[in-house]
Amino acid sequence: MHLATFGVATFLLVGVTLLQGSFTERWASASRDQIEQAARLLEAEFPKRFKDWSEEQELESDPKELARAGAVGHVSRLYLNSRSKSRVSAFMVCALPHDASGHTPDRCYPGAGFTVGESEHRVTIPAGDGRTVEAFTGTFVKAGQTLRIFWTYGVTGEEPDAPLDWIAPTIARIALNGEPYVYKLYAIADQTRIGTSQSMLECQSFIAQLVPALDSALAAGRSPGELPTAAPVEPAVTDAAVAD
Repeated sequence: MHLATFGVATFLLVGVTLLQGSFTERWASASRDQIEQAARLLEAEFPKRFKDWSEEQELESDPKELARAGAVGHVSRLYLNSRSKSRVSAFMVCALPHDASGHTPDRCYPGAGFTVGESEHRVTIPAGDGRTVEAFTGTFVKAGQTLRIFWTYGVTGEEPDAPLDWIAPTIARIALNGEPYVYKLYAIADQTRIGTSQSMLECQSFIAQLVPALDSALAAGRSPGELPTAAPVEPAVTDAAVAD
């Protein structure tokens, strides 16, 4: 009886350890070099101008917040729409799946003094190249300001040069497990200034026009069989106004 009990306990302990190790990337399939190369590619190739949108300014990021997000590389910018004159902040990180899935707006914005306004829900956005983008959206409120936030995960396809798949899984930690790395995109508009309907339209327009341009830029920046090399990237953070 004692041996049987010991055997069951050992089996459970090993199983839990293996499961936890898998979800926390203790035995990650990506090498550190691979994710650093993907992060450098993001920072070098993220488009500054696409369709109706152009960069207005770079946004500062808090190193502590980037570290919390597990960001190996990141981009944080404010974009202006040439037609509507609306502004959308873009924040994107390259991180391991465990870090990317754990750092969501419903966890980080309340820590910055925001309360949840509109609860998150999934939407599907037709991209400009015929594909669709899955994303979550919701609002966060503080001191009379309401931020409309969209976020989605970009994962590599089966083919090396295939466009990213943009998904919004219900349980991201499970769905993303096994990916070598994840790109996570936030699109944020100040809903207080432009209203609910317009903030939805602007963020969806931003994502729909960005995704094809970003995929093309990443493909163009990638040499056959390898990603660009450069100085190592320090772990980064979310922008206070954008993603934390």
